Amino acid sequence: MDFNAILAAKDERIAQLEKNLVLLEQELQQLKKLIFGSQRERFISEANSNQLSLFEPESFAVDIETVADKQHIEYDRKTPKKHPGRTELPEHLPVEEVLIEPEEDTTGMKRIGEEITETLEYTPASLIKKRTIRPKYAKPDGEGVVIGKLPSRPIPKAIAEASLLSHIAVSKFIDHMPFYRQIQRFKREYHWEVSDSTINEWFVAVCTLLHPLYEALQRKVLSSGYLQVDESPIKVLDQDKPGSTHQGYQWVYYAPGSKMVFFNYRKGRGQHGPKEILKDYQGILQTDGWQVYDKFAEVPGITLVGCLAHARRKFHEAKDSHPTKSDQALALIQQIYAADREQKARPAEERKQYREEKMRPLFDELRSWIDAELQSAIEPKSPLGKALGYANQQWPKLIRILENQNTEVDNNLIENKIRPLALGRKNYLFAGSHDAAQRIAMMYSFFGSCKAHDVNPYEWLKATLEQIPDTKLSELERLLPGNEV
Repeated sequence: MDFNAILAAKDERIAQLEKNLVLLEQELQQLKKLIFGSQRERFISEANSNQLSLFEPESFAVDIETVADKQHIEYDRKTPKKHPGRTELPEHLPVEEVLIEPEEDTTGMKRIGEEITETLEYTPASLIKKRTIRPKYAKPDGEGVVIGKLPSRPIPKAIAEASLLSHIAVSKFIDHMPFYRQIQRFKREYHWEVSDSTINEWFVAVCTLLHPLYEALQRKVLSSGYLQVDESPIKVLDQDKPGSTHQGYQWVYYAPGSKMVFFNYRKGRGQHGPKEILKDYQGILQTDGWQVYDKFAEVPGITLVGCLAHARRKFHEAKDSHPTKSDQALALIQQIYAADREQKARPAEERKQYREEKMRPLFDELRSWIDAELQSAIEPKSPLGKALGYANQQWPKLIRILENQNTEVDNNLIENKIRPLALGRKNYLFAGSHDAAQRIAMMYSFFGSCKAHDVNPYEWLKATLEQIPDTKLSELERLLPGNEV
C-alpha cells in the first residue's frame, strides 16, 4: 500500500474542499448583500485602502505615559442642517382669494398696504353625473323627427365617459392601485358602488379600442434603426391549474431616437417572442448578456451591441470578495462613463471623432486590464472570476458601442421603462390570464411612452379615447404620445 499516494490524494482533496468553502462563503456574502445590503452601486470603495485596520497590531503600539500626559482629540462637529425654507407654491394653480377686514371700524382710516398669506387647500376629485339632453322636433310636414346626434364615446353603451375610464387606467398603472382598491375608494368617497366585473369589462373595452393604436406604436418603434431590448418576469394565473401561477415575461423594446417604448407579453423567455417581433427589423440591437439575444448576431442587417452597466454590475458584486481588483475595474469603467457624458455635451458632428480619440483608448485600457487579470490565479467560479468571464465574453458587443455616436453605453434607459412594471407587480401581484398580461403590456407601452415624452398620461389617454372612435386608421399615429392629440 502506497501511503504517500494516499496522503497526497487526501491533501489534494482537502485543498479542493478549502477552495470550495471559500467560493461558498463568497456566494453567501453575495446573497446577504442582495437581501440586506444597499442596492446602490458605487464605482470605487469609500474607505481608503491605505488606512490601517482598527485592530491591527500597530494600533495598540501606544505609549501609556504619553496618553496620560496629553490627549489629542479630533472629531467632526455636526452642524444642524439649514432648513430649505418654505416650499414655493406653484404659479399655475387657480387662486381663491379670501379678504379679512379688521374687526374694528376702519372708517376714515387710510389703507397703507396688505399682508398676503398663501396656503394650499385640497379639493377632492368628484364624480359628476353628466346629463345629455337632446330635444326632439317633429317636421311640419309629418315626415319624421329631428334630434341632435350624440357625440362619439369610447364605449357607446357604458355609463363611463373618457375621463372616468382614463382615471381608472392611470390609477392602476401609474399609481399602482388595483381595481378592487379603486372600487373601495369609489364607495368610501363618492357613495357609488360599482362591481369588479363592470370595471373589468370597461378596461377590456378600452384595450380593444386602443389595440389599433398599439399596433401603430409597434410599427413606429420597429421602424427605428436603434433599439434597446430587455425582458422582465410577470406572474400569470394558470387557468389549467387553479391556485397556481405561470411565469410569463414582458419583453420591452425601446427606441431612444423616437422615445417610444413597446411592451409585448410572452409565455416564456425563449427566442420565439423577440424572433417574431424583430423578424423584419434592421439596425442596432442593444441588449444584456442573455443568450437568446446572441441568435440575432447571425441575422443580416442587425448589429448586436452590449451593455456596459451589466458588466459594471458584475464587478460591483465582486467588491466584497475582491475589493482592490474590483475597484480597479470600476474606476476604469467610471472613466468611460465620464467621457461619455462629455461627448454627449458636444455638438452631434463632433461626437464620433470624440469617441475615437477619447473613449476608445479607455476601452482599450479596460480590455488590457481584463486580459491581464484573466492570466492571473483568479478562481473562475469566484465573483471576480465571473465578472471577468462575463466582460470577456461580452467584449465583441461592448466595443461596438463606439461604432455609432448615437449608441448609449448601457441599457439603463430601457431599465427605467421597466421599473413601473416592477412596482405594479408588488401591488397586483399577478395577471389574471395571458390575455390580461397582454393588456397590461399595452398600457405600459402607452404610459411608458408618455413618461419618455414628459406627457401627462391622464390628459393623453382622455384626449385619445375621445378622438380615436372618429379617427381613420391611416391617421392613428398622430394620437401617439409626443404628437399633437
